[in-house]
Amino acid sequence: MKGDLTKGPVMGSMLRFAVPMILGNLLQQCYNVADTLIVGQVLGSNALAAVGSSFTLMTFLTSILLGLCMGSGAVFSIRFGQRDENGLRESIYASFVLIAGITILLNILSFACLDGIHSFLQVPKEVWGLMREYLIIIFSGIAATFLYNYFASFLRAVGNSVVPLIFLAVSALLNIILDLWFVLGIQTGVAGAAGATVVSQYISGLGIAIYTLMRCQEFRTIFKNFRIRWSCIREIASFSILTCIQQSVMNLGILMVQGLVNSFGSTIMAAFAAAVKIDAFAYMPVQDFGNAFSTFIAQNYGAKKEERIRVGLKGAITVAMIFCIVISAAIWIFAAPLMGLFVKKGEIEIIAEGIRYLRIEGAFYCGIGCLFLLYGLYRALGKPGMSVILTIISLGTRVALAYMLSAVPWIGVPGIWWAIPIGWFLADGVGIFYYIRLRHQKGSL
Repeated sequence: MKGDLTKGPVMGSMLRFAVPMILGNLLQQCYNVADTLIVGQVLGSNALAAVGSSFTLMTFLTSILLGLCMGSGAVFSIRFGQRDENGLRESIYASFVLIAGITILLNILSFACLDGIHSFLQVPKEVWGLMREYLIIIFSGIAATFLYNYFASFLRAVGNSVVPLIFLAVSALLNIILDLWFVLGIQTGVAGAAGATVVSQYISGLGIAIYTLMRCQEFRTIFKNFRIRWSCIREIASFSILTCIQQSVMNLGILMVQGLVNSFGSTIMAAFAAAVKIDAFAYMPVQDFGNAFSTFIAQNYGAKKEERIRVGLKGAITVAMIFCIVISAAIWIFAAPLMGLFVKKGEIEIIAEGIRYLRIEGAFYCGIGCLFLLYGLYRALGKPGMSVILTIISLGTRVALAYMLSAVPWIGVPGIWWAIPIGWFLADGVGIFYYIRLRHQKGSL
């Protein structure tokens, strides 16, 4: 099943495409949250801190693969919009070989550098043993992450966002069941939580790969011609590598902030681990909407339908800002009960710090919502380098201010939390200014 986003009502087609993506990633967040919730309530604050820090590290590693897949997906969308079937098949083959090779390298490096993570992230001794146990298992799921994201990116690029949702739903449900069985049932600790995640990842990764190979003609015919033009590799690399850099820079900044958080001890680590899961769950829909918006723009850019691009841009901004305002209000009101889901009632300091994080950052979700739309826009218009620049501005500001403000005695830890929205809004300003300048130069878009 494919979806042509170059026809029909602009916002209707965009939203129909976006909703399955949003639901899919909310489900993905559900099983990330399930790990944190079960570990926090059953195994205690040190285990929660270990899993939380591991999640930040894994987000960085998988963001490299996600960026490569998203960049390839932009090329697929453009080829689909141009109705260039040969070009689409060639792009599929070139990108698969490229990303599969990087996946193997990344997996080898992750195991080789395992013990160096202790020093880099400044993990306390009482947490490191649990974290290492968790990571040894979770690293084995990197290949599954590649499989799911690669084939999901292809299906979404040709307008099918439903099938990735189905496979992710099965994976999320299985993960929660296995979490309960491994951690509560047979009491395998953090290793059980990691094992539940890895098994679920392989079910969704292999499942969606088999489905795509069986149902999509473009994949069944790519091996008939093994020759790849250098221009195709260059195009795939220009989109994928820059998008990969954007994603990895973004998450490297978060990883550096995680190291700073860890230096304040296990209480702040546990608060951050729980609050970040709530935070990611809250703004995930607008992030996925930005990715759907990017596919819409890319297909119409390939089809040279600039009026649809302009209408889609205005509608997307309106929808994203309304959502962000509503979710900011909800996080502010429900910060305390949300933290109570992850942390035992007696852990008063952890809950209090988590509430402070959520109320500082959650008040400014409009900033990250605008930034996700800008990322999607520039990726779709063939300017992924601009997305990298915006990410560097956002994360560079965040990291620098976090270290500076937290070192001021009368500010301390809250300075880390305030640095986040400041970085968002600074990047938004640069991105909007560049778009206005681009329109003035081209006289269109």
